[in-house]
Amino acid sequence: MVPFFLPVLPFMILVSPPPAVSALPKQTNINLGSSLDASDGASWSSPSGHFAFGFYPKAKGLAIGVWLTTTPKKTVVWTANRDDPPITDGYLRLTEDGRLLWRALSGEKALSQGSGKAALAAMIDTGNFVLYNSDGAIIWSTFSSPTDTLLPGQSLFPDGQLFSSVSEADRSTGKYWLCNQNDGNLVLYPVGTSNPDDSYWSTGTFGNGFRFTLILNSTGLLYLYDNSGNSNNISLSKVSSGSQSGTQVYYRAIIDVDGILRLYSHSFSNNGRSTTRVEWAALQDPCSVKGVCPLNSFCSPNAEEEPVCSCLPGFDFVDPTQSALGCARNSSGDCSTRSPDVGDEGLTVVTVKKTTWSNKAYSILSPMTSMDACRAACLNDCFCEAALFTGDKCCKQTLPLRYGRTGSNDTLLLKVKAARKQAVVHERESKLRVDVLVVGVVLAGLSVIVFAISGYCFLERKRAARYTRTPESDNSGSDDYSTLKSYSYGELERATENFREELGRGAFGTVFKGTVSDGARVIAVKRLEKMVEEGEREFQREVRAIGRTHHKNLVRLLGFCNQDSSRLLVYEYMSNGSLADLLFKAESWPTWRERCRIALDVARGLYYLHEELENHIIHCDIKPQNILMDATGAAKIADFGLAKLLMPDQTRTYTGIRGTRGYLAPEWHKNAPITVKADVYSYGVVLLEIICCRRNMELEEAGHGETLLELAYECLVDDEFGRLKKDEAMDEAELERMVRAGLWCVQEQPVFRPSMKNVIMMIEGHMKAPLPPPPASFSS
Repeated sequence: MVPFFLPVLPFMILVSPPPAVSALPKQTNINLGSSLDASDGASWSSPSGHFAFGFYPKAKGLAIGVWLTTTPKKTVVWTANRDDPPITDGYLRLTEDGRLLWRALSGEKALSQGSGKAALAAMIDTGNFVLYNSDGAIIWSTFSSPTDTLLPGQSLFPDGQLFSSVSEADRSTGKYWLCNQNDGNLVLYPVGTSNPDDSYWSTGTFGNGFRFTLILNSTGLLYLYDNSGNSNNISLSKVSSGSQSGTQVYYRAIIDVDGILRLYSHSFSNNGRSTTRVEWAALQDPCSVKGVCPLNSFCSPNAEEEPVCSCLPGFDFVDPTQSALGCARNSSGDCSTRSPDVGDEGLTVVTVKKTTWSNKAYSILSPMTSMDACRAACLNDCFCEAALFTGDKCCKQTLPLRYGRTGSNDTLLLKVKAARKQAVVHERESKLRVDVLVVGVVLAGLSVIVFAISGYCFLERKRAARYTRTPESDNSGSDDYSTLKSYSYGELERATENFREELGRGAFGTVFKGTVSDGARVIAVKRLEKMVEEGEREFQREVRAIGRTHHKNLVRLLGFCNQDSSRLLVYEYMSNGSLADLLFKAESWPTWRERCRIALDVARGLYYLHEELENHIIHCDIKPQNILMDATGAAKIADFGLAKLLMPDQTRTYTGIRGTRGYLAPEWHKNAPITVKADVYSYGVVLLEIICCRRNMELEEAGHGETLLELAYECLVDDEFGRLKKDEAMDEAELERMVRAGLWCVQEQPVFRPSMKNVIMMIEGHMKAPLPPPPASFSS
């Protein structure tokens, strides 16, 4: 049920059923074998000439539809196969065997599938294009499959739907839909949801046991007709003015591009010109439409009453050219940046007054909480991204925030990165001046010694480099290589016994086992094999990415070979294989304690890549096969062949699809910007696999119809963790924390996913995670 009542004219009870048609409207008949050529933009008109069926312009081509011939431009009222790409050639034909087909070089498509054999077609003056069988019965019509519009004589039955268009020029399916629900309620929603909380208008006619049909009659009356025959009919609109002498008036009800249901009149004068006016609208405020502005933004109307969307403070549009992608933080705002030292870049709470938002609170503080107490409670809660202070209630929220608009008495308390305090800066500058005086004297005395030593070392290094570097590596003189050893191809060929023992294959090459230092040290040598396609770029990417990293949970790069066309990388050898072998192929699973340690090892390695390096790194291919185990059982992240480096001022990037099925974040398939949250998604999948010792896709591939993510969510909601257990020694509280963390990581929207810092805090129990929404593919 949708508890949102109609804010329009009072209901009017009608005592009569739908009015009967006094006279049959005129029609233009189309015989079998007739056709329309797309190149001519041809059409079949109704007898009055006010309606036509045929080809109309769409984008850089054409579409097939019905339109009202208004001036200065036609008004489309129905579109065939509205989500197909524009038509550029071909013809429309009523075939000799009674089918209505569009045919082109690319193939053919039936517009009247499953309708039986037609004997005649007609364009009627009502705007309905119909197919008749040999008995004169209608077997298919445009009225029976409405798109975004209802015309007089056309009905929207229970379970019927209308969908808005993308724009006036593009009649493809848009962002909003009107649903005539079986409970008797007529409701407007954003596309993709039928949740009552997401509705933004309804008739409020549910709960009385009635089922209604939405009808528009020839006088412009839009009403709900009681199908039970008890005359409990409800008027939604009443036209304020009738037709004038010498004019002909047509009406249409449409869910407009902006999501508002409106009733229009079109008056045609004797000279053929038309005037259009709005007779009724379900809503007057365009910002009342939920979804008019994207995530983390709010709507306010301008002087022309058009909606204007603005990002919240501390947020920017993900892509200024595609505002529908929503807004994201322009700087980190989670607990990993928080510091009691006001000089550091900590967190603060800003106030956004007189706005209202969808209240998806994960925690509501007790009534009579003050705004200051609400602000402090959010600031001290790592999971709280914002708090909605409404009345005397403090409602803690996670991102993203939805359906924001101005014009209420609510206050949003939003957590953002704090600005550096000026007073503290001045204090530090004063202290710095004193320090400079003291240190300067010392440095002056040491400078001569330092310069002498540096000059000597420089000359020695230059001399030694003549004998240790290969010619191809001379131009690589970056600090990225300063800790790495440069090997010749011959050295690595001998170390691997001519690349004899293969350890595995990575994204860009094969890994071989080898030994150096007279067999005292075992190494893993990765030979890049896609140099023809990927070139020098892939080699430079991996060396630079891993050459900068020094962390106990990352596989260490020891050296490289950059000789002629050979590109090889030398890693530390990981003697216990991959996590995939440990979880999916071993005769016995790791213990619960071992699995918990592995989960934290991987999380800490990712946290280092995402947040502790100056140039953050997105790994792009986190999966058990790329997590290797050393001799002590520690887990280390490997294979940076797909890594994407971000500059210090960069938080997101666009790149071609990378990674592995089952671990890919949804944004990879949407041509959306990729952030470190793509790794967080992959980690969430891996975390659930660590918990259950089974692959994410295993259940689905076995025909169970669900993934491991969906199974984990069911177990969490039903509190049935026994279905996940692989070890009787598992601590259920710890298990629940890890499942919750994993399910937050695999949320469809990147903004919903926590940072790796927060993931670690969830697993360790330092942060309490609320119940996550279900995975995108979950169906109850």
